[in-house]
Amino acid sequence: PTVRLCPTKSSMFRHTYAFLLLLSFFCLAHAGYNGTMWQSRTIYEIMTDRFNNPSNAPCYNLSNYCGGTWAGATEQLDYITGMGFDAIWISPIVLNTPGGYHGYWAQDFYAVNPYFGTEGDLTNFVQACHAKGVWVMLDIVANHVGPVGTNYLTIDPFNVTDDYHVDCQVSNYVCFTNETLLCRLSNLPDLNQTVPYVKEFLYQWISDIMTTFDFDGIRADTVMYIDQEFWVGFTEAAGSYIVGEVESSYQCCISYQQEGVPGILSYPMFYTLRAVFQQGQSMNQLQTEVQEYAGFPNVNLLGNFIDNQDQPRYLNGTDNLPSYYNAITWVLTSAGIPIIYYGTEQNFHGGNDPDNREILWPTNFDTTTNTYQFIAQVVSFRKMAQVWNYEQVQRYSTDDFYAFTRGDTFVALTNQMGNIQYTITYQPYSDGTKICNIFSNGDDCLTVENGQFTVSMGEGNPKIYYPVSS
Repeated sequence: PTVRLCPTKSSMFRHTYAFLLLLSFFCLAHAGYNGTMWQSRTIYEIMTDRFNNPSNAPCYNLSNYCGGTWAGATEQLDYITGMGFDAIWISPIVLNTPGGYHGYWAQDFYAVNPYFGTEGDLTNFVQACHAKGVWVMLDIVANHVGPVGTNYLTIDPFNVTDDYHVDCQVSNYVCFTNETLLCRLSNLPDLNQTVPYVKEFLYQWISDIMTTFDFDGIRADTVMYIDQEFWVGFTEAAGSYIVGEVESSYQCCISYQQEGVPGILSYPMFYTLRAVFQQGQSMNQLQTEVQEYAGFPNVNLLGNFIDNQDQPRYLNGTDNLPSYYNAITWVLTSAGIPIIYYGTEQNFHGGNDPDNREILWPTNFDTTTNTYQFIAQVVSFRKMAQVWNYEQVQRYSTDDFYAFTRGDTFVALTNQMGNIQYTITYQPYSDGTKICNIFSNGDDCLTVENGQFTVSMGEGNPKIYYPVSS
């Protein structure tokens, strides 16, 4: 039988690696940052193909490539950092089968996607990010390849039938079943990670990718479709924080953080945030959800979000901007690592995929929108208060109001447009402490008296109170 050898670094992205090898004589490369380091970061998710096309050409078919590139993203880093973001999640980088504008249909693991640019363009992008203090999170797929049926000859290096599971389809999205672990998601050929060559290639590949391009962290696609043991080894090979996609039950999400990857995308909370703020359901659901989350090994490593590339945008279901701002405030201030999907700041409202993957450049990267300014203000506050260093403590919960603290930060949220008031008696401040709403320019301040204070919510907007000097 033919012996199949896993690649060495010199055979993967060989030109860029040779250049970086030369640089390594002068400085040491890192393999990424761990979860503790990532807790202070605020992530802006882009789809590389949709963020910036330097030619500004229109796109008439969102189901195919629209022209966004790494060079284009490099041009608009100030737009991202202007909101305070210090990490960017980018699309998978490998060459895809035709139509794989999103990056999730791998064809050649040895090559970068030429639609996004060259290896040099990618290296320049990462270096430009690092020069601005911005970390880069790489999206990766280890579960499947592009839609080639059972003809694997064009897939490099997984070009033989033995590299794959049998041709069956996932129809019940439940963790740890043979169907989920062994069958195809959306008819995409399912890699068999129990084959030593497949597993070892993927481990070597992620190690090389992280070193070659100097990425800082990883978002892992379709985590629940591969067994936990594989992900333990993959995380070790990557040498960095990984936040994994697990869209399933609490126990499934908890299990993959217990054994698998350091972080999990916070899908259970995502659905609760949509129910509470977008649909106006009881805010007591937040209390229930927070109690359920006590089962996670580390909630501070979960990835919080209200929009992403797989879900209809929040504003597709409502035009209520105050409710949107409440949901965004939760994402940016609650326990976990915040992730904001590109276009949120422009009030994008696309529906199902691909309509939720709009091109951004027609907005001319407008930094004056209310939502852009709102996000910038909350992210700036998050950094100043360093909320990630403090436990999230519930202070009040009812059908139309929810409040929590992290250290000296008091966050008050509502899903009602009318004027409501609640007196807070379970609170961390001493009598005489003056706290002011960061959105009020000093016009909405409260003084703690007799161990309590009263919060008035008007017009449905969120509030964040913080102590000020007398």
